[in-house]
Amino acid sequence: MAREGPVLLSARRGPSEEANPRAARLSIILTSFTGNLLGAVLTFFYFRFVDRATSVAPVRPPEIAFFVVAFSALVAFGYWWGRAWTWPLMSSAGSRDPEVRRRAAVFPLRIATSNAVAWAAAGVLWGIVGPLLLGQFTVDGAIRQMFGITCIAGAVSTAFVYFAVERRWRSILPLFFPDGDLRSTAGAVKFPVRTRLLIIFLMASVIPLALLGVLSYTQATALRGADPAAAIGLVGSLLVLILFIMVVGIAAAIGLSLFVAASVATPLAELEQAMAQVEQGHLAVSCPVVSHDEIGAVAEGFNRMVHGLRERDFVKETFGKYVTREVRDEILAGRIALEGQALEVTILFSDLRDFTPWVEASDPRAVVRDLNAYFTEMEAAIRNHQGLVLQYIGDEIEAVFGAPLPVPHHADMALRAALEMRRRLADWNAGRIQAGLVPLRHGIGIHTGGVLAGNIGSAERLSYALVGDAVNLASRIQGLNKTVGSDILVSGATCHALGESYELAPLPAVRVKGRSADVEVFRLM
Repeated sequence: MAREGPVLLSARRGPSEEANPRAARLSIILTSFTGNLLGAVLTFFYFRFVDRATSVAPVRPPEIAFFVVAFSALVAFGYWWGRAWTWPLMSSAGSRDPEVRRRAAVFPLRIATSNAVAWAAAGVLWGIVGPLLLGQFTVDGAIRQMFGITCIAGAVSTAFVYFAVERRWRSILPLFFPDGDLRSTAGAVKFPVRTRLLIIFLMASVIPLALLGVLSYTQATALRGADPAAAIGLVGSLLVLILFIMVVGIAAAIGLSLFVAASVATPLAELEQAMAQVEQGHLAVSCPVVSHDEIGAVAEGFNRMVHGLRERDFVKETFGKYVTREVRDEILAGRIALEGQALEVTILFSDLRDFTPWVEASDPRAVVRDLNAYFTEMEAAIRNHQGLVLQYIGDEIEAVFGAPLPVPHHADMALRAALEMRRRLADWNAGRIQAGLVPLRHGIGIHTGGVLAGNIGSAERLSYALVGDAVNLASRIQGLNKTVGSDILVSGATCHALGESYELAPLPAVRVKGRSADVEVFRLM
């Protein structure tokens, strides 16, 4: 799977114009002020012009002055309270301090709480204090105004402020939680999606219907003993009440519904985009966790899943450095039995000549660098012909063709690899000679035979290895290159297994250590 550069979503872009704490603070202040001012104006208009029980015409200058002073005082108090609580957030964006992160997690709820307290205070100011100062106080009017301001207008305005602030704050929240660990923060209040939808249902249907029912019942009761002229006035006022509540209720329901829909749809859309990126193979992607609810939990789970995929991809890529990609994929897919198999394979051993004198005469760092370069060239030749390098032993390479994946004509593949190794070494030595370095020589021995192949080692560490006389014989044949002055020797068993024609020169049969019978050996010209 491809491992490319980061593919991050918008909420994780860092401190930009969108994710700027100071800009967000100004936007939140303006949003809160606008929402509360609109709610205050509508409430004032309702109780002074719509509700006959509290309306007194005409509106006098002292009432307007009281409205301006009281509203300004509430706004100033809310600004002071909010600024004292939120200033550490604006001055410490990105901080890992637990208290700062806790405040960031509950910021929208804190703003909504202060807003609700302000509306409760407004109910007292406009229901009791204002009427007393203006000489308009009645018990019935005070109850109606306190209930309407605090429970109806205050609830709607507080809900509007909460969802508006939360929507803006979501662009800032990832600055404090870059790892998406919002749910692990102590004191973070969970606000489930079900609760959000329930609030909107109450605001959009239950409260307006209940209010209409109560007002209709009150007006109908007043009609019982009213004379015809008064009855006409009551019916007219009832129509005005119904029209006002319908217009304001529909507008509030649409606004709140849009906010709640965005609070659910936006993170889901970002999650969908992140899933599409993962589907395309981009694992350097993460989904911002912007809420402490079910959607936030899904985003956190998605990020954990992607992190696991990145780790798996890293292991897979690392594993691919030890075996060929084809072998890696077969092993990971479980299609290769690693507990032990008897196989017919071709084994290749390669060993550098005059390695010890070269090491003693060279700088250790240069030796390691050159040895790694040599191994890189030789392994590339082996991989190109479906071979697997089993291990590096000092300056020696052990490779196999035909295991763990079956390879048709594995003897031919081994000889092709040996020829490419010869060619690559010549090209590599040409560069060394130009650099004033000593060229290197190697010997290669190839033998075909039966082996036991599987994972061999301790309980803590295993390696895929071959066991059997064929392995020892391939190593012995490689050593014969020093005696006959060749660079590639092939056993008779390999020669008989070849399916293609190669220029092979037979050598006198030799007896190698560990075997009682002579061994046929051929020199690859």
